[in-house]
Amino acid sequence: MHRFYLPPEQTQSAILTLTDGEAHHAADVLRLRPGERVVVLNGAGYEFLCEITGLSGDCVTLAVKNKVFIQPLPYRLTLVQAVPKGKTMDLIVQKATELGADRIVPVLSERTVAQVSEESASAKVEKWRGTAIEAIKQCGSAWLPQIDSPLSPAGFLAREEKSDLALIATLRNNARHPRSYFTTFQAEHQRLPKSVCVWVGPEGDFTPAEINAVASSGALPVTLGQLILRSETAAIYCLAVLNYELQAPPHGG
Repeated sequence: MHRFYLPPEQTQSAILTLTDGEAHHAADVLRLRPGERVVVLNGAGYEFLCEITGLSGDCVTLAVKNKVFIQPLPYRLTLVQAVPKGKTMDLIVQKATELGADRIVPVLSERTVAQVSEESASAKVEKWRGTAIEAIKQCGSAWLPQIDSPLSPAGFLAREEKSDLALIATLRNNARHPRSYFTTFQAEHQRLPKSVCVWVGPEGDFTPAEINAVASSGALPVTLGQLILRSETAAIYCLAVLNYELQAPPHGG
């Protein structure tokens, strides 16, 4: 069934309206007609089963037939990602959304090639948000990740935000396999972490000073194996591994 997106403030009544790009996609690309059913996601946990009741101009009206609240994942994943050059960040946002990231924090490290001015930051965030919207429509997630405005690693660390488990992907020799940290956490707390933050650097890794600063904040160094991965591959690898560990059945299950 085809999926569409409307922000929460536009999903408060029993009649929903698709406009602009969503209406064009429904009427002109998919050529949907009255009587057909579609799903609308609002990115805040709700999924609406709707029936098309009318198409006029650039509007598609929908009658809500059923409304379901989808529980979020039982854990929160935050990706702190050094912004790569070109359109690679779009790919990272897409895949992070598909892999259930709750939040994406773009950081501008000393080795970041991409330049993001204050003037362009809001436009980039809006573009990345559009990518995330398309991703939830594709994968069927009812939850749209939060995407922060780009900032420096020091700027993010200054917020002093805490997670149950904070990790940083690094090429340093003291990095350990992620599972060892999950094993230790579970032994100490008798549960899996409910919030995990992972830092992924640019090509060539974060600078030594940046790694030291992140490590000083409590992030533990993880290895991604013997091969050197591109930044976007590292992000996907990290989120896939974290999902695997966090979704593991209880011991003996």
